[in-house]
Amino acid sequence: MLNLKHLASAFCVFVISQAAYSQLGFSHEIGVIAGPLEFRSDFGSRTNEDTNFGNIGFGIGIVHYLNFSYRADCNCYTTDTYFNDHFKLRNEISWNKTTLNHFGQWVEPNRTSANADRLRAHSGIANNFDIGTQLEFFPRSIRSFQSFGYRLAPFASLGVHYTSFNPKASTTYGDPTDPNFGNVFDSSNIYSHWFDNITPGVDPYPVQVNGGSTWSMVTSVGVRYKLDKLSDLMLDLRWQYFFSDWVDGLNHNLEYNKHNDWLLWLNIGYIYYLD
Repeated sequence: MLNLKHLASAFCVFVISQAAYSQLGFSHEIGVIAGPLEFRSDFGSRTNEDTNFGNIGFGIGIVHYLNFSYRADCNCYTTDTYFNDHFKLRNEISWNKTTLNHFGQWVEPNRTSANADRLRAHSGIANNFDIGTQLEFFPRSIRSFQSFGYRLAPFASLGVHYTSFNPKASTTYGDPTDPNFGNVFDSSNIYSHWFDNITPGVDPYPVQVNGGSTWSMVTSVGVRYKLDKLSDLMLDLRWQYFFSDWVDGLNHNLEYNKHNDWLLWLNIGYIYYLD
């Protein structure tokens, strides 16, 4: 319930800020984005390519742009300044989901220990809802792009998102007749080394599925392709770094868990000019 309150508060601030910008007469664009993403988490080893390409998810979103180069209230261009002609404000609501499994040397077929079996049996789901804002920089003139001076407009962006996460975890390790079968909160069912360097009663249990919220930093590079006067296609590669290590529901103190969770998202979008 706390996460919903935080998310509702963030959404209200988002709506109020956009209403304020609308009063200034800037024009608007709206669009949809979707595409595959690679979730880098505490499942497997971060530098292992089987892990990186094995834990692939999918994301979708709705984007809204404030276009400073054109005024909706008079159907005219704004004052010709560098900022107005090279920057847009991108607002977004998005959702992504990734099924997570363990890959790499510790679960190879020649590993026959109980711990290898525990890793192979453990899986999770990263489930995230995002809302946030990015400032996009276009090195070429936005006005020229809108007037078909060229078809391709590259851009780069930087921003902050608020993330509500709701991970899941499960295991198939053990005897199906055991009352604790499938219980990830029974320490005998999960990888024993996740408890290394953890003080019982002081440090949290390495698996958590109660969800939470965090801020994240988002940066991306991409390009727009001008379809017609009122629409563009967009290709965008995003890096999103979460300020929490619990987004995937797993947080242990092993050597390969030095960083918080993050993702790479390649999305394709369709953008429509409203004004």
